Amino acid sequence: MPPILLADDSEEFAQIIGASLRKMGHEVVIAYNGLEAPEATQRQAFDLMILDAVMPKMDGMELCQRLRADPSTAAVPILLLLPKGQPGNEIEGSEIGADDHLTKPFAFQELSLRVKAFVRRFEAASAEEKALLQVGPFSLDARTFEVNAGGKIALLTPVEFEVLRFLMAHAGEVISNDRFLQEIWGYPPGVGSPGLVRMYIRKLRLKIEPSPSSPTYIKTVRRRGYILSPQWPIKHRR
Repeated sequence: MPPILLADDSEEFAQIIGASLRKMGHEVVIAYNGLEAPEATQRQAFDLMILDAVMPKMDGMELCQRLRADPSTAAVPILLLLPKGQPGNEIEGSEIGADDHLTKPFAFQELSLRVKAFVRRFEAASAEEKALLQVGPFSLDARTFEVNAGGKIALLTPVEFEVLRFLMAHAGEVISNDRFLQEIWGYPPGVGSPGLVRMYIRKLRLKIEPSPSSPTYIKTVRRRGYILSPQWPIKHRR
């Protein structure tokens, strides 16, 4: 099972969550402040990082930005643990590079579902790591997390990659917010914020669209969802 970095300054909380993740079969390394976490990533590679937003020495928001700026951790999924009662933090977390969030307190079952969703994506990416998905002017490389959009090359975060891959795999099909939340983030039906989907669609448009404010590739279908322009055939190359 993929190794996990857990960064949280509450020793009791970290030990409980760490033990539960180990029961799921994961190797877990715990960092008790924001400075210990990047040090841990220099010693070992992780496939998921769970970061508490409120920590001494360096909070989770700053840590998330730092990890995204480091080439060795730029593509590692990040789950951000947010304090209750601070609306807007989930959007801020997405903007600085977090792939998903949970608000404390939460049931471990909820965390388990998110972790399993990350593992499914990791296993799918590993199974297709040599695949190059092509749709029209797009080439999406699972080995590098890079997209070539008509000659415009951009490095994607793990969730940006998954959102675009899902759109490319279903080119010409309207994908609803609920379907994105279920397929990409692993939320149960009716759970999750459509704002999270809008945020990642906006981030993708900024990276791949010739004119992000007037998108020609990823189009909004009012009250239904999003669609990747259906005019291109899908090709898989190995």
